[in-house]
Amino acid sequence: MNHHTRPGGESPRRRRTAMLGAALSGCALVAGVGAPAPALAGEGHSHRPVDYVALGDSYTSGPLIPRQVDANCARSDHNYPSLVAAQYKVASFKDVSCGGAKTDEMWVAQGTNGPQLDALTRGTDLVTLQIGGNDIGFGSIISTCAALSSTDLTGDPCRRHYTTSGIDRLALNIVETAPEVARVLRAVHERSPHARVVVVGYPALLPDDGSGCYPSVPFAAKDFPYLRDTGKRLNQMLRLVAWLNRAEFADTYGPSVGHDMCKAPADRWVEPLRPAAPAAPAHPNARGMEIMANVVLERLDERAGPR
Repeated sequence: MNHHTRPGGESPRRRRTAMLGAALSGCALVAGVGAPAPALAGEGHSHRPVDYVALGDSYTSGPLIPRQVDANCARSDHNYPSLVAAQYKVASFKDVSCGGAKTDEMWVAQGTNGPQLDALTRGTDLVTLQIGGNDIGFGSIISTCAALSSTDLTGDPCRRHYTTSGIDRLALNIVETAPEVARVLRAVHERSPHARVVVVGYPALLPDDGSGCYPSVPFAAKDFPYLRDTGKRLNQMLRLVAWLNRAEFADTYGPSVGHDMCKAPADRWVEPLRPAAPAAPAHPNARGMEIMANVVLERLDERAGPR
């Protein structure tokens, strides 16, 4: 299927977009905040071996985290899919996550990485998917907000930049990305009809209480809560799209609260724009990957075995 083809035409997509927009605007922008996830679970999962495929972007691939095994995709063998595969009983494991991936890269090659959906077969039992951050423009948001901060350190120049038209463009980007994530999930179900599918959310990048940490994270003071809420909106969208498309959701935001990139090196699971641990700026470090793996494992253990 051509990657621009939308099964069912445009009208269903518009209806889904409108429905998701209404749901997102009407729901409380909160994530399930709980205690930090414990260390990775040990052996002893009581299910049959599964064929596991991991799809995703750089929050999945783990850029700069040792050991890098794919330079094209900045993929680590200690990212959360690799940790899940090591702890969960798997018969086979394919990790095709790739730094910079958008939903289009599910159908389109990215350098030496083929279309990610091509890793799926009818025999695939388990799929994890983490996508959407690049579709809404994670990288450009960070660079734009950092550049604008010097114009009004105590204000919210970034929020004002993205709402000059009277519409929050980041919130709109999230609503417009929802049908694209849904399209990916439909394609996953089509190619692997018996697979258990888990959509993995994004961790907390900024303090959940709205506080800031300039200049370590160079955003203006009142932009921290705005960007925090943008991250929550993205996760809420992913949760809703998963629910509407026969997939499960693994919440990595809640367990990572208190371990954002404003925290001290010993406490943070996401590195700031000048990392102190091997990781890309504004990305999970090795500890963050362990926690995300544990969240996925706990989700899988809630109902052993694929559908």
